[in-house]
Amino acid sequence: MKSIVCIPTYNERENIVALFSAIHSYIPELHILVIDDGSPDKTADLVRQQMAVDDRIHLIVRDAKRGLGTAYCAGFRYAIDRGFEYIYQMDADFSHDPKDLLRFRHEVAHADLVIGSRYVSGVNVINWPMSRLLLSWFANLYTRVITGMPIADATGGYKCFRAEVLKRIDLERIRSNGYAFQIEMNYKTWMLGARVREIPIVFTDRVTGESKMSKNIIFEAAFLVWKLKFATIFSFGKR
Repeated sequence: MKSIVCIPTYNERENIVALFSAIHSYIPELHILVIDDGSPDKTADLVRQQMAVDDRIHLIVRDAKRGLGTAYCAGFRYAIDRGFEYIYQMDADFSHDPKDLLRFRHEVAHADLVIGSRYVSGVNVINWPMSRLLLSWFANLYTRVITGMPIADATGGYKCFRAEVLKRIDLERIRSNGYAFQIEMNYKTWMLGARVREIPIVFTDRVTGESKMSKNIIFEAAFLVWKLKFATIFSFGKR
C-alpha cells in the first residue's frame, strides 16, 4: 500500500518535526506531504531540513494563505500524480492522534473513504468550550438533515481516501474551504456510491498555536449544504 498523508500548515513550526516523528513511530513507511501557505514562522524551512535526510518527507510551498480546501486539493493532485494508492489527511497540531493512522490503514482495506468521527459513538472532544462543541454537533446534524448524507461527523478533517475515488472527483472545481471543504468532499464521495466508513476518534483541541476557526468558515459551510442539495436536485431533473 503506497500511502501518503497530506498536512496543510500555517505557522506550525512548533509542531511539525514532532508530528513527523510520531507518525513514523506508528507507520514507518508512510510518506508525509506538507502543504505550507508561506508560513511567516518559516515552517517550510524546517520541513526542508527534514527532507534533506528523509526521502519520505515532501513539501509544497504556496506564496500566500489560500485556505484549507485548496491546500488539500493541491496535496491530493500531488499524491495522485506520483502514484500513491491511499491518501490520508490530518491536522498539524496534534488534535488528530497519529496512533489512529493504524486503524485507518486497517479500515480502508474495506472502504473507499474512512472518516475519523468525533460523533459516531457519543461525543469525543477534549478541551473545547461548550459553545463550540454545540456549534459543531448541530452543524453536523444540520448537514445530515439537509443533504441526507448518513455521516455523523461530516465536518471532521481526519480521513483516508483511496486514490481511485479522488480521481473520480474534479478537484479543480472544488472551491470550498474549512468545514465546507470537508462536507463537500464527503458528499461528492458518497454521491459516487463509494463505500464510506466512520471510525470513532478522540479529538483533542490543538496543543500549541492558534485556532484558524472564523465566522466566515461557519457561514460558508451553512451555505454549502444547500448548494449541494440544490445541485443534486437539478442534476436529477435533467436526467
